[in-house]
Amino acid sequence: MNSSRMTPEQAKRLTLAEQHEWYRRLTSRRTLLRRGVAGAGALAAGPVLLGGTAPAASAATVARSRPASPMLLAKPSGPAGSAVPPFGRHIAYGSDPSSQISVAWQVPAQVSNPFIRVGTTPWDLGERIGAEVRALTTQVSDTKPVDSVPPSAPAAIEQFYLHARITGLRAGHTYFYRVGHEGWDPSGGSAAIGSFSTAPGGRPPFTFTAFGDQGVSDDAVGTSALIRAQNPAFHLHAGDISYAESGGEGLVTDSYDPRIWDSFFTEIEPAAASIPWQVAVGNHEMEAWYSPHGYGGQYARFDFPGETSSAAPPTYYSFVYGNVGIVSLDANDVSFEIPANNGYTGGTQVAWLAKTLASLRQQPGIDFIVAYFHHCAYCTCAVHGSEGGARQFFVPLFDSYGVDLVINGHNHIYERTDPLRGGISRPAPIGSTVRPATEGTTYIAAGGAGVSRYDFDAPDSYQGHVRNVPSVTTFVNEIGGTRVSETVTWSRTRFTGYCLLVMDSKPGWRPGAPSTLTLRGLAEDGSELDRVILAR
Repeated sequence: MNSSRMTPEQAKRLTLAEQHEWYRRLTSRRTLLRRGVAGAGALAAGPVLLGGTAPAASAATVARSRPASPMLLAKPSGPAGSAVPPFGRHIAYGSDPSSQISVAWQVPAQVSNPFIRVGTTPWDLGERIGAEVRALTTQVSDTKPVDSVPPSAPAAIEQFYLHARITGLRAGHTYFYRVGHEGWDPSGGSAAIGSFSTAPGGRPPFTFTAFGDQGVSDDAVGTSALIRAQNPAFHLHAGDISYAESGGEGLVTDSYDPRIWDSFFTEIEPAAASIPWQVAVGNHEMEAWYSPHGYGGQYARFDFPGETSSAAPPTYYSFVYGNVGIVSLDANDVSFEIPANNGYTGGTQVAWLAKTLASLRQQPGIDFIVAYFHHCAYCTCAVHGSEGGARQFFVPLFDSYGVDLVINGHNHIYERTDPLRGGISRPAPIGSTVRPATEGTTYIAAGGAGVSRYDFDAPDSYQGHVRNVPSVTTFVNEIGGTRVSETVTWSRTRFTGYCLLVMDSKPGWRPGAPSTLTLRGLAEDGSELDRVILAR
């Protein structure tokens, strides 16, 4: 990799933004050298831009636009549209799940006039709605391929992500869709039909799921199938999504193969084409090649709720579904363990969190507030332990505004804490009922979605295999990356294995009436590991 001119030790002393600036200067010089040797023909190796090709300052760039009508691209030089099938469909809610949905997909080569058709029945999908193209180009010389690459492979990896934002939908309705482009028209039956449902009005019961740390593996396929079996309204992904960036420290020297994202979206399509996947960014989502904060690639691949212009939206956001307020956070902003992006929002995220939690708690129709992010606020796993930055910046706000549940990834295990407030807990055995208003927040690490499993220093303890211990010795990551030992009594359920977290919301008949949120931890085979009821 050309980026190996900087050593990992040097990279660790720089922020992600500083690494990106170094990389941009390096690739700019490299581009100039190529032009000097090869002349104008060297421009063909540059980034893909909408409407044609042009030189760029970096070997890895994102091209985006927001069309009001079907997108018109320069005539593709690759295969005809009839030979370019769409793949990797994944959907996400907008800021209002009752009326907004975003549909994203990929094509393996440049196409003309991408679009989506949407309708209330599979046989009447309506007129074409133009899709936005977000083209991502990465020089092969700046990657470390996971699989072998043939000698005839091009100098650049080109990925084409297509997006359509659908608004003005009716609450509580199911819609059907097909995606296509010139030469691949869904009206002719040449593409699969997808579907999605908007959030209903009122206070009906519903289910949603969550996990983190998925990657591409046989076990990741299994946990994705397990999601489908729950028939959830939506799925929360707590970060470390594909592991295309395998180092996880936010370093420009880390190993990276963007093609892993192609495999990932193919892997999750059976679930994500109809179940909204609401993602949080983890440390493996910091890809220094594309932007100063490392999220340029993620903006090409995903739609974050609240995005309304071509400007990059925050990677933290919130939405409301029924009687539950959902808050997604970017823990890279506060991480002491992996500091590449520490403080990159300049305090904006924490201020936004305080304002958002206050607003959610003031809404009478919201019974429960669920926050999710990558690094664990409380965990006894032997690999990553707990994140001191999350405890310092997030937890006091969770305590102040009565957050009911916090979901994390990062540690590749399942663990549930007793309810915590101000660091004080009371025992909540499997099957018990917790009252967050008086007892505090329950924290669950559900990072067993499919990549390598981690271990605990204490014995596993889960349903049918309870092994209570009086205390567990663990550690917290503090400023400077130091690990500070602590002995805790709040570790209630521990499971070394792949898992899925399921939440069943049963609202009271009116705001203020008794409501419950039942939490169920499932193993990869669907067997129940853990159960606790949150009641308000």
